[in-house]
Amino acid sequence: MKKPLGRDSDIDCHMLDIGPRTVPLRVRRNSRARRMILRIDADNDGAVVTLPPRVKIEEGLAMARGQTDWIAEKLSDLPRRVMFANGAVIPLAGVPHRICHDPNARRGVRRENDDLVVSGRPEHLPRRLSDWLKAEAKRTIAPLAREKAAMIGKKPSSITVRDTRSRWGSCSATGGLSFSWRLLLAPDWVLEYVVSHEVAHLQHLNHSDAFWQVVDGLTEHMDDARQWLNEHGTGLHRYG
Repeated sequence: MKKPLGRDSDIDCHMLDIGPRTVPLRVRRNSRARRMILRIDADNDGAVVTLPPRVKIEEGLAMARGQTDWIAEKLSDLPRRVMFANGAVIPLAGVPHRICHDPNARRGVRRENDDLVVSGRPEHLPRRLSDWLKAEAKRTIAPLAREKAAMIGKKPSSITVRDTRSRWGSCSATGGLSFSWRLLLAPDWVLEYVVSHEVAHLQHLNHSDAFWQVVDGLTEHMDDARQWLNEHGTGLHRYG
């Protein structure tokens, strides 16, 4: 998907007072940035300031302190965080499923209609469910990616599933495809679009008109799925 502007590196971490709240503020430096950039850090319920080369950290901190009202507003707009716990509801292929802890169930996780039944000790539930979701994502995405690649006469060199934060998928110069397991939470047609997008990079490692024509030929949901991710993608990172 979209590539970052340059190499980021954390250079300082602070806490920022926003009214009665204190939130984490990370300061990063980007070798290609031309100006200071302030954005919300949804993963940590805080903010990030990106600095160009040679800009002092103090300038970034001053920028963030001057935008506390904006930060507070954006943080309040984030979807509610849902932890993996008994009784919590998470989407699977866009359909709500309730997490049900059953210590006496057979080992692992199983789907029962719209329930996800998790066995074992309660303290192991988050890790057990997370591992199952990642494995299920691989079982769903890998054959679909191979099928899409065959449609354009290509074959990925590898297919991996990770918990990526900045991109839903990627394609390396050697033909390796990587995807976020959180696509499993999105509707099937959104997952299909992302897979089609990355498979199309096996033919065009760019975002040219020719590339988008390949994507359009691999999925019927390109425009709708892109809009869905823009509107709801942040929420997928609020689970677990």
